[in-house]
Amino acid sequence: MTTDWKRWVMIVAVVAAAGGGYVAWRTFGTKALPPGIASGNGRIEATEIDISTKAAGRIREILVREGDFVTAGQVLARMDTDQLEAQRRQADAQLRRATIGVQTATSQVNQREAEREAAIAVVAQRDAQLDALERRLARAETLIKTNAVSQQVLDDDRANEQGAKAAVAAAKAQLAATEAAISAAKAQVVDAGAAVDAAKAAIDSITVEINDSTLKSPRDGRVQYRVAQPGEVLAAGGRVLNLVDLSDVYMTFFLPTAQAGQVVIGADVRLVLDALPDVVIPAKATFVADTAQFTPKTVETEEERQKLMFRVKAHIPQELLRKYIALVKTGLPGVAYVKLDAKAQWPAKVSGAPVQ
Repeated sequence: MTTDWKRWVMIVAVVAAAGGGYVAWRTFGTKALPPGIASGNGRIEATEIDISTKAAGRIREILVREGDFVTAGQVLARMDTDQLEAQRRQADAQLRRATIGVQTATSQVNQREAEREAAIAVVAQRDAQLDALERRLARAETLIKTNAVSQQVLDDDRANEQGAKAAVAAAKAQLAATEAAISAAKAQVVDAGAAVDAAKAAIDSITVEINDSTLKSPRDGRVQYRVAQPGEVLAAGGRVLNLVDLSDVYMTFFLPTAQAGQVVIGADVRLVLDALPDVVIPAKATFVADTAQFTPKTVETEEERQKLMFRVKAHIPQELLRKYIALVKTGLPGVAYVKLDAKAQWPAKVSGAPVQ
């Protein structure tokens, strides 16, 4: 037997031994889970929140750094508001001008109403004069038949009566003019009032924009990273910061069809992280995907990768998260154990009391 042939025999023996060892490890090295329990590998995730600008502008300052804990309502960044402040001052001036316009228009209404009262009095006076002259003319026309008055007197009374009618008509025309002036003055009051409302609305709108330029945290969380830096100009909706909502933390893992179909929403789940192998974290199944998908390459499972898997979410209780908020980190890998049967017994690895 040549040396090369001996070398090939040894290589084949080693490979066979390795293959046998792998099969033995797969068969005897892993402990089967108790009936009614399924497991899958996954990673801790949390809801991410983008802190963005509502309007285009320049970032004046950012008050937090990556990794900082923030609370709901905390100011995170401020946008430059110099132009908005100038616009609000202009709107304030317009409001003052419109307010004066309302006062002026109201004075005009009062003046026109006074003129109407005077016109009404003039009409009444002219009506009285006309009535007196009409009675006088009637007497003159009766007396002329007996030559008790001269023709001249009759002619004068007729002229005076016609003049009185013209005076009444003129007085009534003046009254109509004053009423039209009142309507116009009231329209000016309405217009001036609308200008006041428009100015107030402009001020409110600008004030809202100024307030929106102060970017606040919508909830408790941690700053994951800065997207922009002070001095940068962003378009409307431009991202400034990215937060992780530490009140909404969960693990996403995958189960094959047979097991995913048995997961009940609200089922008990226990999580074991690679970084804390001796700590059992309680959770609840809150989501099972309604369609199957291929297992992502970033998640290791005991099933073949080509097999369709269902995505499952297990949320950690908020009370527990608040208690250990400083220790909460996303991206940590681990294993999720879920009860497919509520009466099933946990495997030894997670049978102890979970963290509280």
